[in-house]
Amino acid sequence: MMSCSTIKFVGNPITAPLVKYNKKDALVEYEKRFWHLMDLRSDSIAGMSVNRAHDELIKDQKGKMVIVAVIDSGVDIDHPVLKEAIWVNDDEIPNNRIDDDQNGYVDDVHGWNFLGESELENMESVRLQKKETPGSEAFEKFEKDRLKNIQNKKEELTSIESMIQNCHESDSIIKLVLGKEKYSLQEVEDFSPKTFALMEALIFRRFLNENKLTKSKLEVYLKGAQGGIDGHYNIDFDGRTIVGDDPDDFEDQGYGNGNVIGPKKDGANHGTHVSGIIAAGRGNEKGNRGVFDHAKIMVLRAVPDGDEYDKDIALAIRYAVDNGAKVINTSFGKSYSPHKEWVWEALKHAERNDVLIVNAAGNSGDNINPGKKKTYVTDEVNGKEIVSNFLTVGAVSSSYTKEHVASFSNFGSVNVDIFAPGSKIWSSVPNGKYEYYSGTSMAAPNAAGVAAVIRSFFPKLNARQVKEVLMNSGMPLYPTIENPKTGKLVNPKTLSRSGKMVNLYNALIYASK
Repeated sequence: MMSCSTIKFVGNPITAPLVKYNKKDALVEYEKRFWHLMDLRSDSIAGMSVNRAHDELIKDQKGKMVIVAVIDSGVDIDHPVLKEAIWVNDDEIPNNRIDDDQNGYVDDVHGWNFLGESELENMESVRLQKKETPGSEAFEKFEKDRLKNIQNKKEELTSIESMIQNCHESDSIIKLVLGKEKYSLQEVEDFSPKTFALMEALIFRRFLNENKLTKSKLEVYLKGAQGGIDGHYNIDFDGRTIVGDDPDDFEDQGYGNGNVIGPKKDGANHGTHVSGIIAAGRGNEKGNRGVFDHAKIMVLRAVPDGDEYDKDIALAIRYAVDNGAKVINTSFGKSYSPHKEWVWEALKHAERNDVLIVNAAGNSGDNINPGKKKTYVTDEVNGKEIVSNFLTVGAVSSSYTKEHVASFSNFGSVNVDIFAPGSKIWSSVPNGKYEYYSGTSMAAPNAAGVAAVIRSFFPKLNARQVKEVLMNSGMPLYPTIENPKTGKLVNPKTLSRSGKMVNLYNALIYASK
């Protein structure tokens, strides 16, 4: 390797399904945490071959620093594995209340918070309902859906409360029987004789372990369910007033602040997890490892607890483009987009300025092809792509079997480009902690991390070409795969345009050619 313009990575890429390589035994703890970084050929686990790429191809080469903008809920920029990965705007003097670089944003040292002090928000359907006349056909249609969603949230709340109660009870029983405050699941398994109460406690603990659930994670879910009742579907709630702008007036700008964590650090949960997947330090032994720790995360807080506003997303994309990002990660989505033209113009602005956008496909297990379920943000208008720099990513699990595509993942042979690991992904969350989360929100940053590596070592490739590299070099999905919606076995090409999953090792070799 002589320079970024003459790099040649040579290796043995995976170009055909390696069905017999898939590990048959259950994953051990280390494999569970880092499966998305592993290699099917060398590890028998169908990850993105990130570790193999770093060990065999990248080695000590660092390439060019790449800025990845994360448009999300905010990021805990003080997290130990992210401190060195956060972008710094060197043209801005911190906390002097002056727009030093004259970009329209005062003290935007690490990005911008378009939500200000706001956290909880309505869903877009409720915001649209408020604009309809009570009693009208449109209002009543929204109202029917709203009440149904509230009922679903109440049932979810009851279920989570029951699980948290079971956490307390099972923990108390195990501590009493074992006579110790701290214990492992294996210690409970090995204890004999088991009473009926201990056996029930053990079964529940097995359930938590298998589903990567913890008491703290259940409490986050509980807060989310309660937020659905109090804010998401509460027609009397207004979360935008505190921001101080008119979200229906695109020219009303200059709102928000430079606090990219947000008003409460715990509220930055999602964005911190996403950022860790992309760029957490790879030398970290205790926490998680990112795909590429030579990337810098530009934090753009624009996704509240509820549905995002089109105006915030459009301005966040424009901010990222105008301030040096080469990849933008968008791990969010909604069913309605009243000002979608603002977002589409922002996508075109990114295309004109050679910025790749990596977008999560959504988590409803639906076909999102033209004429099917609509999910925004999208680059599809009337069945056609309006830009060439927009990569939509579905989620796969660690199981290289017919269940390879995650059951929650949206799919589509037209509107989903490729898949990436998104099931039970271990990454950073606020206050120096780590958790497993699942979703296409985890798949998108995995792909964004790979895109950042390609942009780093091959800076002459434009955004469209980087998208093509990821799609064409991907590792084939399992040969016949379950459709997430119907459960029927189908050809992988019916679930995405490429029929593949992102693979860094393959991508580096493909880009070299």
